Amino acid sequence: QLQLVESGGGLVQPGGSLKLSCTASGFRIDSYDMFWNRQAPGRKREVVAGINEPGVGTVYKESLEGRFTTSRDIAKNTVFLEMNNLGPDDTAVYSCHVFINAREYWGQGTQVTVSS
Repeated sequence: QLQLVESGGGLVQPGGSLKLSCTASGFRIDSYDMFWNRQAPGRKREVVAGINEPGVGTVYKESLEGRFTTSRDIAKNTVFLEMNNLGPDDTAVYSCHVFINAREYWGQGTQVTVSS
């Protein structure tokens, strides 16, 4: 059964950092491009980062480049999203997703709240 499980969210003060994890089961993360998304209350879901199948190429939402970094650990079948210098606008539910055989699969998401 194909599954994505995110973890690592929580409450962080402005300027702080968090590292999110997305652990996959049922498929190998090095066989597909993997993406991170977020959805803030009242806003559309947006793609924030992606890492390609070979693992050598990453893409980011332009405004986040330099603060967010995505990486992966093939042995753990896990993709990571490291977020630095967080601000209130980064408050959202973060989730990972993958396209496999023309279907999208999503994790349940992890809440990130940036507040003092």
